[in-house]
This record gives sequence, structure tokens and C-alpha cells, in this order.
Amino acid sequence: MPDQGWRSLLKPSGSQIVMAILLGGLAFAMTVELAGRDDTDYSGVRKGELVELLQSLDSANDRVNSQVDDLSATRDDLLSTTERSEQAAEQARKQAEDLAILAGSVGATGQGVRLTITDPKRQVDASGLLDGVDELRDAGAEVIVINGTARIVAQTYFLDDGQSIRIDGREIKRPFVIEAIGDPNTLAEAVRFRGGLLDKVESRGGNLTVETRDKITITALADVKPPEYARPTS
Repeated sequence: MPDQGWRSLLKPSGSQIVMAILLGGLAFAMTVELAGRDDTDYSGVRKGELVELLQSLDSANDRVNSQVDDLSATRDDLLSTTERSEQAAEQARKQAEDLAILAGSVGATGQGVRLTITDPKRQVDASGLLDGVDELRDAGAEVIVINGTARIVAQTYFLDDGQSIRIDGREIKRPFVIEAIGDPNTLAEAVRFRGGLLDKVESRGGNLTVETRDKITITALADVKPPEYARPTS
């Protein structure tokens, strides 16, 4: 259904169709009128009458030319309005796609990094993972997923549950694999800097490997929850 909405913007409007018919009708009428005049015998017409006739024809031509100019201006205005509408629709579509990616309601693909955390001592907890996610966000990560199933968005929460970690209520098992879409080099440096995720994982007896990727595809979607208290401003 949304595709039909975009395609409808590309169809000629009723005004454009009417304008085309009017222009065509005027052109046809002028052709018929001029053709009829070519066959008329003016040999018996007096000079004064002929002058009046020529003046009448000039006046009629001026009116027709004025109407053609008005219709052409209206046509150009309609075409300009249609073009502006198409540009606005394209911009709105792009904004909607960007918001859907940020909200986690659609999949995404792009270059980025893949981080693998091995934690044999089970010392990396929910706060440690959250710190790593925050570091990636600060470095410009646009889309993040953990273990291919937990899509990270603004409302995502991390929770320790015994020896397990839950993200939005979903149990995440070790090893932890974090995939993030963004500038690969910037994201990789963000987790390697002194005191960053790499140091934190190693200080807890774990190991972190960082891989830059030309293409990462994330299909997991966020669990969208409707707001309970927030309402749009009027």
C-alpha cells in the first residue's frame, strides 16, 4: 500500500489533463480557422471592409495568443508544483527510512565492525556490555546488534540474571558478538583506546577480538513498545 501512495504522486493530475486538452483544442481551432480563411475569396470585398476584417483578425489573434500564454503559464506552474511535491515526497520517504532504522523497526546494512567477547570466567556482566555499547554509540555507530538477535535502541535495557545477561528480557549467551554499522576505523579505535572496552574485558579475564567489515547486514528488529506516558505535543 505505501508504494501505491508514492506512485500516485507520479501520475498526471486532473488539472494537468484538462490543461493538455485545452491547449490541444486551441491549436486545432486555430488550424481550422486559418485553413478556412485560405479558401475565402476576398476579391469582392471593399477596402474599408477589408481593413476592418484585418483589424478583427489581428484582435482575434491577440486574444488567442494571450489565452495560449495564460494556459502555458498555468501548465508550467502545475509542472513546477508537481516537481516540488515529488521532491517533498522523496525527502519525507528518506526521513521515514532513517527514523525506522534508528527505531530498530527495519533491517540495515553497511560497513562496520564485529566484536567477539570470550568470557571463560563469566566476569563480563550487563554493565560491561552496556559500557561497550555506549562507546560504540559515542563513536558514531548507527545500528548495533548483539548475538544477531538483540537489536539495541534507545529504550534497550541490560540486566544481570544470575550467570546470564538479559537484553530486553532476552537471554544472551556467551560468547558475546557485537555487530555495529558505522565507520569501521573509528569504531575499532573506540574500543581499543586506553580504558575502553578492550581493557575492561581483559581486566576481567576475557578476550576481545575486533574485525572491520566492508559489509554487515543486521536483520534483527527491536521490540517496539508503545509509550505509556508520553504523548505528542499539540
